[in-house]
Amino acid sequence: MLTEIHPKLPMRNKAQTRDYYIKNLGFSEFGMEDFEGYLMVKKDQIEIHFFEFKELDPKENYGQVYIRTNDIKGFYQKLLSNNVRIHPNGALEAKPWRQVEFSLLDPDNNLLTFGEAI
Repeated sequence: MLTEIHPKLPMRNKAQTRDYYIKNLGFSEFGMEDFEGYLMVKKDQIEIHFFEFKELDPKENYGQVYIRTNDIKGFYQKLLSNNVRIHPNGALEAKPWRQVEFSLLDPDNNLLTFGEAI
C-alpha cells in the first residue's frame, strides 16, 4: 500500500535553495543529519527533497510539483506580502478543471503549482 510521496528536485546551490524555501515559503529544514549535496524541507504535511546538480541549466529544468492546499487565497496573499515572485503566467486563478491555482518558480526553475478544489 502506498502512503506518501516526497518529490526530489534538482538544486544548484543548497544554501540558496534552503533560504528560498525557509524564508520565502515558510518551510523548515528537517532530518537527523545534514548530508552534503542533499536537502529536505517540510511545511505542514508536505516534504520536498533536493539533490545537488551543480551543472543544472535552469532554462532546461522541467522539475514540477503540484501541491494541494486548503487555504490557497491565504497562502497566496502571504507570499505576496513577503514579496515572493509569482510565475508570470501563474497568478491565482480558477481553472476549468475545478481548481483554484497559482504557480511560482524556485531559484532553479522548479515549477511549484499550488491548488485547491473549488
